[in-house]
Amino acid sequence: MDVNQIVKIHKALGDSTRYKIIQTIGKGNCLCAGQLGCDLDGIPSSTLSHHLKQLSDCGIIIPEKQGTYIFYKLNEDIIRKFVPYLCDSDSTIEPKL
Repeated sequence: MDVNQIVKIHKALGDSTRYKIIQTIGKGNCLCAGQLGCDLDGIPSSTLSHHLKQLSDCGIIIPEKQGTYIFYKLNEDIIRKFVPYLCDSDSTIEPKL
């Protein structure tokens, strides 16, 4: 992994909205934007789309097109390396957002 990719990942993780998106996808395993929008009340769909693109571009989430929908799932390799406490179901770490 190159330095630019690592910087992108850290920038993406530094935003509280993107962190909430990562947590929500982690709980739901594989979600489409509509499902995420329902779970993350108050985020306009255009803003959600922007955040999903940022997370996808740095490799934290993986988009998968299924019919007319795009579903998002966590890239477990990246998550284990940069946010390992999201993989631990017994984790009690809750960042202050």
